[in-house]
Amino acid sequence: MNLKGVLWAVSLLVFSLAAYFAIPSLPLAKTSMPSASSITRAVTKKVLAIETPEGQGALVRRSIGSMSLRNLTPFLMLDHFHVKEGAFPDHPHRGQTTVTYMLEGSSEHEDSAGHKGTIEAGGVQWMVAGRGIMHAERPVHAADQPEPRGLQLWVNLPKKFKMVEPSYQELGPEHIPTAFPQGPAAPVRVKVISGSSHGVDSPVRPLGGCWYLHYTFTQSQVSVFQDLPAGWTAFIYILKGSLIIGTDSIPHEHFHTLVLSTNANETGVLLKSASEDTEFMLGAAEPIDEPIVQYGPFVMNTNEEIQQTLRDYREGRNGFETAHTWKSKIFH
Repeated sequence: MNLKGVLWAVSLLVFSLAAYFAIPSLPLAKTSMPSASSITRAVTKKVLAIETPEGQGALVRRSIGSMSLRNLTPFLMLDHFHVKEGAFPDHPHRGQTTVTYMLEGSSEHEDSAGHKGTIEAGGVQWMVAGRGIMHAERPVHAADQPEPRGLQLWVNLPKKFKMVEPSYQELGPEHIPTAFPQGPAAPVRVKVISGSSHGVDSPVRPLGGCWYLHYTFTQSQVSVFQDLPAGWTAFIYILKGSLIIGTDSIPHEHFHTLVLSTNANETGVLLKSASEDTEFMLGAAEPIDEPIVQYGPFVMNTNEEIQQTLRDYREGRNGFETAHTWKSKIFH
């Protein structure tokens, strides 16, 4: 396949690539309210992620990276995927980080730097592509397992990190720490995939800084205040149920992405469940005030750098030395 064909296939495939039981409502909901000095963020934009077929056998709800939410620096793309069949064979990346978090089922992966494994439900793969890497993703389809579902988040890298050596972190569900803002018996918990929540820190250390939190409520009308670094871009993607943000009274429903305000005096966001099965992802990262030029899986700062990336990939150099010789074992 020629370069144009490879990149076309990549653009279709690579973009695509948890459940908890509700408990009965109690007469009074516990509340974890902010201190007097805490100021909550608000919703500035709301986007519905509509399910769309992607490639062969995948259904994707894309919000960040869609026409409705193209620019949300440093976030490039957020896909909520459901893979009924098919997979994502060997393909390249440069200049960004890809984060794959499984909600149900599992997915095998392998890359040209020698990393290989299986992401199980509740586990995460955090891959910094840097100057160049090849990798493959193979969702596991088996009669005794649920169909693979999860989220893939793409995060831009600052110019100073775009040409670093690739790096990789994988955490199984047992290694992602959990925060209990109101105690272990209370109806809210937070999986701290990266960043910090209520005194619990993740072992993931992203280049450029990025927080990624998985909130689950099992009771309606529960309020929690999540601290966030001042000025960072932040979004919420609602997986299930409905959620009230800040001082608003109207709940936001599942499959919506909510962009939060970034005023300098805001210290975090007040979160309130509006149903007994509220579940959502919260992402936050330092914005990158640099130009972005993206060509499929390549994300650089100028057109000239993209052209250089294409030459490097075609000629197998500057990070792509194994681009035309490496073959993943999970596909070959």
